[in-house]
Amino acid sequence: MRIFIAGMDGYLGWPLAVYLACKGHEVAGADIFMRRKWVKERGNHSATPIRSMRDRLGAFREVFGKSIAFHVGDLRQYEFVHHVLGDFRPDAIVHLAEQPSAPYSMIDIDHAMFTQTNNLVTTLNLLYAVYDLCPDCHLVKLGTMGEYGTPNVPIPEGFFTIEYRGKTDTLPFPKQAGSWYHLSKVHDSQNIAFACRSWGLRSTDLMQGPVYGIRTEETQADERLLTRFDFGEVFGTALNRFCAQAVIGFPLTPYGKGQQKRGFINLIDSMRCIELSILNPPDRAEYRVFNQFTEIFSMVDLAQAVKEAGEKMGISVQVAHVEVDPRVEAERHLYEADHQKLLDLGLQPHRMVDALEYILRDLTKYKDRIEAKKEHILPTIYWSKEKREAAAGLRLREVALR
Repeated sequence: MRIFIAGMDGYLGWPLAVYLACKGHEVAGADIFMRRKWVKERGNHSATPIRSMRDRLGAFREVFGKSIAFHVGDLRQYEFVHHVLGDFRPDAIVHLAEQPSAPYSMIDIDHAMFTQTNNLVTTLNLLYAVYDLCPDCHLVKLGTMGEYGTPNVPIPEGFFTIEYRGKTDTLPFPKQAGSWYHLSKVHDSQNIAFACRSWGLRSTDLMQGPVYGIRTEETQADERLLTRFDFGEVFGTALNRFCAQAVIGFPLTPYGKGQQKRGFINLIDSMRCIELSILNPPDRAEYRVFNQFTEIFSMVDLAQAVKEAGEKMGISVQVAHVEVDPRVEAERHLYEADHQKLLDLGLQPHRMVDALEYILRDLTKYKDRIEAKKEHILPTIYWSKEKREAAAGLRLREVALR
């Protein structure tokens, strides 16, 4: 198949391009290296050293004898999107070209505005180009489980059947996003569903939980092929932060009570889920939703798992809660979510407990890079003035950084 990856330089985009190309697909992609710029803007860097795209593509040709087409350009510019899709005519598009961080979107008005503008405009450009150039193309958009929020009822895969005043209908499950970033993904979902209804397009919306891991079978063949591993408060997931903290002897820092629950997925499984979605497209005019995660953990469970994995390696790991959760979120809540559809398509999940030790061992090689930027791990971005005021005067930061 001819597969186009929007956002090919990112954490998921690069290993996905390598994975699909090694599977025999013809792969092309585009990026303008915004993720690198955003992380640098915050004064941080990836724990793993990331090569230039030229070096990555050259290493891929050298190791695997295959080529991936790449375009440098801004997917917010419709002329560019129209040109690259018109030239490539993909069978499927994987849309990863969005600002993916909730904390980044909550910094201030400029970052909130940028997140919503960047994410919505990019999606609209792809929708219009598909409609104009390749209406049979399957758009696979990476959503987020964060679109649902944490309702006090089980979460279905996108839709649920409801009876109200004697009438029954199947409707989109209500969204309760918790940040400007998550709201941008909700708007994307609505826009894509509308395009499918109105224009007969086909799309799969992957509501993905936090992804963990550094390596895939393909990228571990050569260090030049590694994907990024962000560990700061802005672009690092809770698990990434905990693993980075463990290898430098920094206390693991769950926010608040640490009872917040999320659904997690291994990087290898994320690649497979996207592939399964591509290989099993929806019908024309169909907008479908898959919940893309494999295991649910609370933050304290996550910290305990990292602690146990570190201690098996002889690393002494401590846990020190951040007293004030910087986010406006329920610290105790129900989290039951369906995730059967990808299993039915053939996904065979990996377990987090089996991956933690190799993640810690990989990160140990880059310990100095984490140590150099450790001040970026603890939270400084608060979702509200009340949260910021409540955190004033707390000394966890000074204690942890000694």
